[in-house]
Amino acid sequence: MTAPSMSRPDDVRPEVLDFKPYVPGLSIDEIRDRFGLADVVKLASNENPLGTSPVVQRTLKTKADLAFRYAQSGNPRLTRAIAAHHGVAPERVVAGNGSDEIIDLLIRVRATPGKHNIVAFRPCFSIYELQAKFCGLEFRQADLRPDFTFDWDAFLAATDENTAIAFVTTPDNPSGWCPPVSELEHVARTLPPSCLFVIDEAYMDFCGDEAAHSLLSRLDAFPNIAVLRTFSKSFGLAGLRLGYGILPQRLADYLHRVRLPFSVNILAEEAGLAALEDTVFRSETLRVTAEGRAYIAEGLTALGCEVMPSWANFIMFRPPTDATDLFEALLRRGIIIRPLKSYGLPQHLRVSVGNADENRRFIEACKEILPHA
Repeated sequence: MTAPSMSRPDDVRPEVLDFKPYVPGLSIDEIRDRFGLADVVKLASNENPLGTSPVVQRTLKTKADLAFRYAQSGNPRLTRAIAAHHGVAPERVVAGNGSDEIIDLLIRVRATPGKHNIVAFRPCFSIYELQAKFCGLEFRQADLRPDFTFDWDAFLAATDENTAIAFVTTPDNPSGWCPPVSELEHVARTLPPSCLFVIDEAYMDFCGDEAAHSLLSRLDAFPNIAVLRTFSKSFGLAGLRLGYGILPQRLADYLHRVRLPFSVNILAEEAGLAALEDTVFRSETLRVTAEGRAYIAEGLTALGCEVMPSWANFIMFRPPTDATDLFEALLRRGIIIRPLKSYGLPQHLRVSVGNADENRRFIEACKEILPHA
């Protein structure tokens, strides 16, 4: 008997046929094996330059015996701690398996296939487009300006009465641009009344002045705003997958209803609680990141690179030579950064801010490779 074919187009939903998966940064093990290297520096995924908080590490060890337990439904201890951290009502907070889960839930809860559309800038975090298209929704994009600032007129023009969600990342990825809060206020007031304005603030911790760039402290004045945050960056928990949304209370209730049970595991919850308490580690992370960002920007500029201003924990730049050549030359030296072809920027690269030694090794390698060295 002939085995059934797994390639028939009617085996899956139409949206899946041409689906392009999210492409993560290269891993240390992958590059170590490819080039036979003993030591590899990864500056590709915007991870914490200091690693994981010692307080969190101790907590994970002491709480490991709880791994056989289910987490409490809705993670109420964690949501209360997050709410206290930001000075918002706990009923507004929804924790998720990374902020990616909150993005996915918001799209599923608010948008109806065949009726609604989703709007974002181009380029943007690819999960917005992936999940919108997976849900059978029209995905619209407005181009950034040539200097990578936000063209709000084009963004607003892309919306209409059927726009369910308008996504903005600030600081933006991959450019690092962070608009002033007055611009966000204008957009929130101008969007169609039925549109939810989702502001993805995964990198807001690094901007240096949240009051000047975030509406999080004024959510009561803007009932159409949802703010996303993550534990992956300044809190150093990328591998545990923990993020959250601070949403209009009614919408938060609906997300709690439809969220998969126990999507935030018990050790991730304990780690999140410990990370919120370790203010020393987080403050040091922000200090090291700010210093490293300035060092990398200065070093790349001296080498003839066009460096984009950044308020995040990474820097986007255009080298004075072919970007792919530089990326591959760095790989051969055991340094992983991020090519931006998938963002439609083939001549740009993005480098995460690492610790002082990693940053130095990156700049020294660039000096060896680039013609200005």
